[in-house]
Amino acid sequence: MVFKDYYKILELETSRVSIDEIKAAYRLQAKKYHPDVNVGDKLAEERIKDINEAYRTLSVPAQKRKYDRIWNNHVGRQKLGQNKMERNYIFNMFLGNVEKEKPQIKTPIRGENIETKIEATLADSFFGREKIVVLKNAEGKDKSYTIKLPEGIRNGEKIRLIGQGKQGKNGGKNGDLLIEINVKEDSKFHLKGYDLYTKIPVSPWEAILGAKIEIPTIDENAVVFIPQGIQTGEKIEIPQKGFKNAQGERGNLIGEVQIMIPKKLSKEEEKIYEKLKDVSSFNPRN
Repeated sequence: MVFKDYYKILELETSRVSIDEIKAAYRLQAKKYHPDVNVGDKLAEERIKDINEAYRTLSVPAQKRKYDRIWNNHVGRQKLGQNKMERNYIFNMFLGNVEKEKPQIKTPIRGENIETKIEATLADSFFGREKIVVLKNAEGKDKSYTIKLPEGIRNGEKIRLIGQGKQGKNGGKNGDLLIEINVKEDSKFHLKGYDLYTKIPVSPWEAILGAKIEIPTIDENAVVFIPQGIQTGEKIEIPQKGFKNAQGERGNLIGEVQIMIPKKLSKEEEKIYEKLKDVSSFNPRN
């Protein structure tokens, strides 16, 4: 069975910590690697599993004591040997028996995170398309990253690439690359929650007589029925044709009817409208 250093996973230096200190360390790590800020990051998903596993064990005093015995065999003795070597050095220094300088023990320093933003269309985020991110490395050269957007990612959400930030020092881990997604406004659709809103232009005769028309949705065309006598501003709801959430569930498409008046008429069309004016008793101001 592979040994896991739960204290290292929670970034604790020693096993001599209280339950409150363990809880505080857990909250810090859980927030850092939470799925909501590491969308689509498989490494972060594995890391959060280890963090939860470590907390479940160390937060229960009886389980912690049992684990500490195993931890001491794997890790504690190594640290004890290192501390003993340091004490011997100090002792020999006072006796004048130091022949070599004590090797410096450098503290590992984690690299800084890099944060950047990329633009995506509403369709990019809906379909989960690939995007290319180009950044300058330490030598000033361009470095490209190809990322696949999780389907349904929203404006302002971030993708975390673990270990792709600035390089760590003294053996410390590299930082992460955080990519914030900026979803641009779409000319056809407006997103509210998981519903998409759009305009449905109809002709006067379609509004008067009713019609079956085809309109575009974000992923395909859909057929909708225009009720007879519909008015401008009325809405038609098409289920399951909106945006999607992380589980792939769809919102609705809500179309607002706009009755469009032709700017130019043929002579024949003018005659028809003139005749309609003469025979119709309809007055919209009554």
